[in-house]
Amino acid sequence: MKLTDAKLRTLERQGKHSDGGGLYLELTAAGGRYWRMKYRFGGKENRLAFGVYPDVSLKKARERRDAARKALERGEDPAALRKAAKARIKHEVTNTFEAVARDWLAHQAGRWEAITLQRTQASLEADIFPAFGDRPMASITARDVMQAVKKIEERGASEMATRVLQRIKAAFRYGMTHERIDSNPMLDLVPGEILKPRRVTHRPALAERELPEFMAKLTNYQGDPHTLHALRLLMLTAVRPGEVRGARWEEFDLRAGLWRIPAERMKMRAEHVVPLSKQAVQILKSMHALSGHRELTFPSPFYPSKPLSENTINSALARMGYKGEATAHGFRALFSTIANEAGWSPEVIERQLAHVERNQVRAAYNRSTYLQDRVKLMQWWANRLDPA
Repeated sequence: MKLTDAKLRTLERQGKHSDGGGLYLELTAAGGRYWRMKYRFGGKENRLAFGVYPDVSLKKARERRDAARKALERGEDPAALRKAAKARIKHEVTNTFEAVARDWLAHQAGRWEAITLQRTQASLEADIFPAFGDRPMASITARDVMQAVKKIEERGASEMATRVLQRIKAAFRYGMTHERIDSNPMLDLVPGEILKPRRVTHRPALAERELPEFMAKLTNYQGDPHTLHALRLLMLTAVRPGEVRGARWEEFDLRAGLWRIPAERMKMRAEHVVPLSKQAVQILKSMHALSGHRELTFPSPFYPSKPLSENTINSALARMGYKGEATAHGFRALFSTIANEAGWSPEVIERQLAHVERNQVRAAYNRSTYLQDRVKLMQWWANRLDPA
């Protein structure tokens, strides 16, 4: 006879009370009422626990029995399925997006600069962890990610939105590689198909026709000599502004006319050898009288233990009347344009700009042959800037 709610409320006899299909309620001596199901799988008898009555009602107990019997019909062990489900839930609760993303960040820490790690982590903490960081990574959909990055784009930070999307995708790849998720739903997310196209704004740079007037103004510039010499060396070497500002005297061999910028100060983390023209050597000799007793070649005039600030050179350009028309970084573009139009080898120019060759065999060849070509190129460039 099947059980009813009325009978369950009045049960007093200890033992097992069957409901059919292997389901029964067991009443213990202590008064506990436990739902059980007896079944056979693979020739062995087994039992499932469905909870305690009345927390688990008769209707709910029957639903769980029916689901177990359907599993048996499919040739599956309901106990094994339940065990796997519990393990999956535990796995997903442990592997939230934030947990996996932080492990990814820790994994990358050894190959990233501290500032890169800090910026990447900050972007996730600001916009992504609050959105779905506490959810299992396996439960996050492409729609969730699209909504999060579009919200970043809507506040006018389209470049940041693109970067954050790439970081989310990288965290998912890490999760897939390290078996934290079973599939990666982010593979088909392409920034250009989600975010609006953004206009790339290049740094302002002088045009070649403006160079004579600029050089005349530079000659008459009455500002701080540290800044003046840094600006001149920047133009003569076509390096990045940060590489000039952070230059140290130990990096220069004025007799050989070479400047060896160590890998840790270069964007691509590879040593860069810069040929010094006669004009560049003369500037450094003049600068030596001002800072030769210090470690930094171009120390701040106000805080000698620190390099010139990032905005110092651009501020000098503004005072010369070139605000919005020229930047420190723009002199690299000026050098590249004029040298290419003059017929110099593009490969030699790219090497001088420290655009590293990705092919290791070609990179080794370039290092062995281009230095002498670059010595000639940089002396030509110095003469082009200062014909006198």
